[in-house]
Amino acid sequence: MLINGYFKYLINLRKGALGERLLQRLRFDLFSSLLASTPEQRQRLKPSEAASIIKDEVEPIGGFVGDAFVQPVFLGGQALTALVFILMQNVLLGLVALAMIASQVLVIPRLRREQIRLGKQRQIASRALAGKIGEVVETLDEVSNHGTATLERGLVAQRLEALFGIRYQLFGRKFAVKTLNNLMAQVTPFLFYTIGGYAALTGSLGIGQLVAVIAAYRDLPPPVKELIDWDQQRLDVEAKFQQVTEQFALATPSARAEARAAEPSADRLPETGTITSQGLTAVSAAGDRMLDRVSLIIPLGRHTMISGAGEGAGCFARILGGRLTASDGTLMIGDAAVESISEATRGRCIAYAGAEAAIFDGTLRDNIVYGLRGLGTKTADDEASEARLAATLRVVGLSEAVFRYGLASRSVADEVPVLTAHLAKIRAHIRKVLAARGEQGVVEPYDPARYIRTATIGENILFGVPNDVAISGARLAEHDLTRDILDRLGLTDELTIIGRRIAATMLEIFSDLTPDHLLFERFSFIAAEEFQAYRERLARADAGLSDDVDRTKFKGLALLYIEPEHRLGFLDEQMEQRILLARQAFRARISQDTARIIDFYDSNEWGAVPVRENLLFGRVTSAAAGVRERVDAAICEAMVELGLDSEIYRIGLAQPAGYAGRLLFPAVKAQIALARCLIKRPALLILDNALSSLSPTEGKAILRRVCDAMAGRTLIVVAREYDGEVPMDVSVVFEGARLRPTPGQQPAAAGLSGEREGSDRDDVVALRAVPIFANLDLARIKLLAFTSERTVFAVGDVLFEQGTESDAAYVVITGTADILIGPSEKSVRVSQVQAPAIVGEMGVVTGEVRSATVRATTELTALKLRKEVFLALLEEFPDMTLSVMQLIVKRLQDNVAIVSRRERDGSAGG
Repeated sequence: MLINGYFKYLINLRKGALGERLLQRLRFDLFSSLLASTPEQRQRLKPSEAASIIKDEVEPIGGFVGDAFVQPVFLGGQALTALVFILMQNVLLGLVALAMIASQVLVIPRLRREQIRLGKQRQIASRALAGKIGEVVETLDEVSNHGTATLERGLVAQRLEALFGIRYQLFGRKFAVKTLNNLMAQVTPFLFYTIGGYAALTGSLGIGQLVAVIAAYRDLPPPVKELIDWDQQRLDVEAKFQQVTEQFALATPSARAEARAAEPSADRLPETGTITSQGLTAVSAAGDRMLDRVSLIIPLGRHTMISGAGEGAGCFARILGGRLTASDGTLMIGDAAVESISEATRGRCIAYAGAEAAIFDGTLRDNIVYGLRGLGTKTADDEASEARLAATLRVVGLSEAVFRYGLASRSVADEVPVLTAHLAKIRAHIRKVLAARGEQGVVEPYDPARYIRTATIGENILFGVPNDVAISGARLAEHDLTRDILDRLGLTDELTIIGRRIAATMLEIFSDLTPDHLLFERFSFIAAEEFQAYRERLARADAGLSDDVDRTKFKGLALLYIEPEHRLGFLDEQMEQRILLARQAFRARISQDTARIIDFYDSNEWGAVPVRENLLFGRVTSAAAGVRERVDAAICEAMVELGLDSEIYRIGLAQPAGYAGRLLFPAVKAQIALARCLIKRPALLILDNALSSLSPTEGKAILRRVCDAMAGRTLIVVAREYDGEVPMDVSVVFEGARLRPTPGQQPAAAGLSGEREGSDRDDVVALRAVPIFANLDLARIKLLAFTSERTVFAVGDVLFEQGTESDAAYVVITGTADILIGPSEKSVRVSQVQAPAIVGEMGVVTGEVRSATVRATTELTALKLRKEVFLALLEEFPDMTLSVMQLIVKRLQDNVAIVSRRERDGSAGG
């Protein structure tokens, strides 16, 4: 018995460990697949659904693994033992038992197929419900903004109803199968008693044998039933596993991607060379071309501005930054294809900041140094020294904001030991700086003998901050000691009257606003749901029926009142002096227990107020605009002079960002994302409209500082417009999904030095210089050069004659030529061609014979462009067609003008 018990304990322990270990590995593999997903897959995956799958949907798989091997062996052994025993007693009864078992094994699993189908539907519906709830949670502000809470309730209710329908059908099928299974299990004993009883009466079966068979059969149905249930569980787990793997399966890489991945990956990006794209194309899910066969060369180590309306500029940046996969073409950084760059190299050398900043649920410091944690350093702080971090904050314009966060933080004394140790010195120096700036009157000190006008009436009575919610805010009116003091000083009635007037004012000015309006939270003394209760209290007060509860509630409102902030004119100097008497009485009568839950203002101690108020030992008055900013500037100057400003920055960087940065303004989130990229000092920084949430002036100032910080390294900035105020080395302009020329700069060769340009074929250079080819990318230019024929003409040679077939156009690379009209013996010179230029395109376009003769007047080199290639380009590029038509019209106008002038000259001479 003891040995058997030990074996059961050991088997169950090993079985549980096996299931949990496999579940752990499965979840880890799924999460790894999530990290390795393509940019397109990430866009389709809902965070809540992915979390639900990894956390909940794989749980049954782990639970089944332990039973996958033990249960069939154990239960099968039990059933086989009982069946063999029955066969040994009586073959006929053994065959009956075997037949019933076979029918159960064959019939029940078939009936349970519908259960499996419904189980899949339930899983998909549950996943969709989780996705919908997660989506609503992430967009609660918009739901409140548009008043669509009822709509969202209805949508969730529909999903719940659909889920209920699936589960109801599943229950019906499940219990029907159980009923049939039980029926078949009960038929077997009936057959045993019938057949076995008849055999016993006829003498072919002994009574003892029949009793033994029936006793043995009692041990047969349970393991058989459990085996059938095990098989059902196996099928369910198999279906769940298929769904999970399908949801997380990565797209099969193309042959081109596999070839790129097989190439050796460099540890770092090249410092020199170019970023080169050839025929780069990207297609959206709707089939629209976001990038259309773009060929572009950008120099490394330089600063490039990519601008233009439409998706083209941003799409190119996202492909370069690994946020989008190209549909066709190549994009190379030096000799390495972008898709072949390893994740480690990309994380170390490339930084991408987009228009939507990704913020993690942590502190500002955690978000800024996040990229450093992926570089293999032991701690981010070791790598990013405070000086480096501070420099990065200055570049992105976050220094002032982080300093304000630090001043607004409510840090306890144990968290700021350096400040508490020098508190008296800091306060004296800040007062000195304020006096030097003429701002000494803008701080209201915490003076026990003076009423603090920027504090509530309740805070003035306490002369401190309560640490217990039981006496904080309006609840102070319910405190026994406070009630007794107010009664003794005759303040109860006056505060009750003030509270009634506040309540009446709140009901008057806020009654027309919706309950979820932002103004309620920011300005109203009364929550929206309490409005009706205060209406009733005011009605009772007007009728003289107020009770003690009503008066306490009114006093609570009065204790929240601040005269300079609310400006209702309820306090005068006499009332303030009476409140000061209440403060003295409170301090004189306070018990030791009550004193522990109040943090009193003490010039020698660090209080439970914001850092700013601790350093000032007072509050900033709000009488004039910009006072807070001027005081903060004075504090910053004083802390810098004392060498303690880093402490304030440290506190500010500990400010929580909230989930997805919900505690931060959009501009601050953009600056944090930019700081995260800059602090790791990337070789390539891509700013894809990353400064769009900032004002134009602030954005340009930050961009200038970023350019200085990225000196000697590659910077690519994407913006809708570029006004040239921030100097950039290269400017590339997109027009929709394609490139268009920038004045003075050919986009296909953007940023190339003279050495690089000289290394191109002369044919390509010549073709680029012709205006009608300005919109062609490098690939098309090279196609023209490749299919053209270079020809040299001596002085007097004819390129083509008037009246001949228009089979080609000519691009004049060097030299000059005359354009002649009329018979050779009486030809008229209408104009002259000088390199670079194109001639003969008119006949190619119209299909007519040559309308003029072109004869070289100097040694001339030209490229002969075949007609079929030239016409194909005209069909493909409307801009080029328009340029050709404008050129043809201008030449016709010039020819007509020349001929008319010659005719007039001839008539005058005659």
